[in-house]
Amino acid sequence: MRIRAERDDLADVLARAGRAVGARSALPVLQGLLCEVTGTRLTVTGTDTEVTIKTFLDVEVMEEGRTVVPGKLAADAVRRLPAGAVAVTAADGEVEITGNGPRFRLREMSVDDFPQLGEGPTGGGIEIDGERVAKALAQVGIAASSDEGRPTLTGILFEAGDEGLRLVATDSYRLAVCDLPDVAPPATTLVPYRALRELGRTIGQPKVTMAFDEREAVFASDRGVLTVRVIESTYPNYRQLLPESYPNRLTVSKEGLLEAVGRASLVAEDHIPVRMSLHKGGVELSVTRQEVGEETEHLAGEYSGDEIVIAFNTRYLTDGVNAVESDEVVLETSDGLKPGLLYGIGDEAFRYLLMPVRL
Repeated sequence: MRIRAERDDLADVLARAGRAVGARSALPVLQGLLCEVTGTRLTVTGTDTEVTIKTFLDVEVMEEGRTVVPGKLAADAVRRLPAGAVAVTAADGEVEITGNGPRFRLREMSVDDFPQLGEGPTGGGIEIDGERVAKALAQVGIAASSDEGRPTLTGILFEAGDEGLRLVATDSYRLAVCDLPDVAPPATTLVPYRALRELGRTIGQPKVTMAFDEREAVFASDRGVLTVRVIESTYPNYRQLLPESYPNRLTVSKEGLLEAVGRASLVAEDHIPVRMSLHKGGVELSVTRQEVGEETEHLAGEYSGDEIVIAFNTRYLTDGVNAVESDEVVLETSDGLKPGLLYGIGDEAFRYLLMPVRL
């Protein structure tokens, strides 16, 4: 294999494919990137067998071929070369990377040891707005669990319905839902969020093709392909947690609420909740920590319903408010012991349900 490409373009495809390479692996070859040259295209593949990223680049080809290079080292080597053209040659167990003077010689890894990867789902894919879906995934992803001991809750549910696609995530303390009514997904499936975080970074484009089967979800664009092994599990019945309506409703400024909770969190840290006394004219936020002190303030807003006191984890509350895109935030509640629902004025496609903390 022998090619030439611009440094920045080559560094980009190596780095994006490298995002699928695990930090540690029992198989040394999984620390490598498979580079394949056919025609005028270089395809770079990184995988940890659960998540696979393929990236593409049109290059000047002197000789077609395949090689596996140490992933992080090769990407860093190309990135640190002087600007301009970079040549890569693989032969006799060695990969040579040169560019305007400096030269790296890296030990080639075994192509035969690199996993044989399937092509993923065939047929039945749909075209979606890549930026819009990536934004929706980021909104609901805040509620996905990072506890690998509960794998079902580490995923994002892609739920197909008559009204389009619904994205759902929960860690059992909070629930995030985002509706994309004009997207018709091919099926309902559960995809690990750790992989979906890479969607915008690795293959994000205005248009992305999405396809599912029983084992894998595939997202493809002109920049590359992200293939993810789905979570084969039954998702919790989240719908029973979303009441039709709430008797109490607070509307406040998003920026004002974020600033107020931020000040409260200085005293609260992570383990002490912020109390919210909801009443006509707005809300009073307060937090008390015996060994430090307290913080109290009033935030003006519109409120309808009974006067109640409800408390939330400050970090979880901040996550939900940050995810709202509108300038004004609505908090709906039943009472101080039941979950509160957050969403933005004029944008109810995204909803965030948060469990209260008992006082």
